[in-house]
Amino acid sequence: MTEPGDPAQPAEPGDPRQPADPGDPALPVEFVHEIGRIFSERIPFNHLLGLELVSFSRERVRSRFEMRDELVGNYVRRTLHRAHLGRSGCDRGTGGSSGALQREDRSREEKLELFGRLGTIDLRVDFLRPGSGKHFETTGYVLRAGSRVAVTRTEMRNDEARIIAVGTGTYIVA
Repeated sequence: MTEPGDPAQPAEPGDPRQPADPGDPALPVEFVHEIGRIFSERIPFNHLLGLELVSFSRERVRSRFEMRDELVGNYVRRTLHRAHLGRSGCDRGTGGSSGALQREDRSREEKLELFGRLGTIDLRVDFLRPGSGKHFETTGYVLRAGSRVAVTRTEMRNDEARIIAVGTGTYIVA
């Protein structure tokens, strides 16, 4: 039995576990669109998964992908392969993307260059329930962004808004 507020339960509208995304007025729209194009089209693994950037701000990155036959790990239950839960959801869903944007002392061009040089140092994923659903959405938050390293936390939810995996990633940003 789960308790009220249990992260494995669906989030209700207005629930702080399902944050609204007001956008980031400090980031120019063109810059956010450019990051979205790079994220979805120029990173081959993201393109292969069909991973799309939903929103991008200094505080949070949201991405989404649709369930497809190629992503199935358990053909009987028709659930995502765990590798997709970890890599696509909890790593690619957030990356150090927002960490690179924390650097207010950098120009737009420098931030785009940093985005292209991000790398995963460490990734831990906790699988909370089977990866079943029609689509999946990740929300990543920056826990800390230093001069060279960013640490992020990601939640992956299915189409019923149930958390199916959480991850913590450490990324090199310089």
